[in-house]
Amino acid sequence: MTLVEMQPRPARAAPAHRTAAEAMDAGGPQVCDDMTVEVALSVIASARTGHLLVCDNDGLCTGLLTRAQLTAARDGSAYTDRVQLRDILGDRGPFTSPVTSVAEAQHAMRYSRLDALPVVDEHGNALGILALAR
Repeated sequence: MTLVEMQPRPARAAPAHRTAAEAMDAGGPQVCDDMTVEVALSVIASARTGHLLVCDNDGLCTGLLTRAQLTAARDGSAYTDRVQLRDILGDRGPFTSPVTSVAEAQHAMRYSRLDALPVVDEHGNALGILALAR
């Protein structure tokens, strides 16, 4: 069985010198890495979001997948209906800490050409997602 967890959105904090924890979006589904790509695409569509936080069986965050990444995996020549999220996720990370400043995290995201980063605690548990403002 595959876990899907929905969380309410937090209130926004004041913009000056915010940390990742204050600026992150806790809304959005967290799914287990044994979920198939097709099910993950259905979850993204039903949640009306562009990304999923992916966790392992121990509840530790293993990364973030976007709708575009899932679609590319599904449309790839090696795709079968048995491909799981762990098969396409690759290495763990990147992540940011809840105490990292928003400015530092945004700089790292722009440098790495990422639109969003998972925010994880010191144990590797997903707390939310920090996304670049558009």
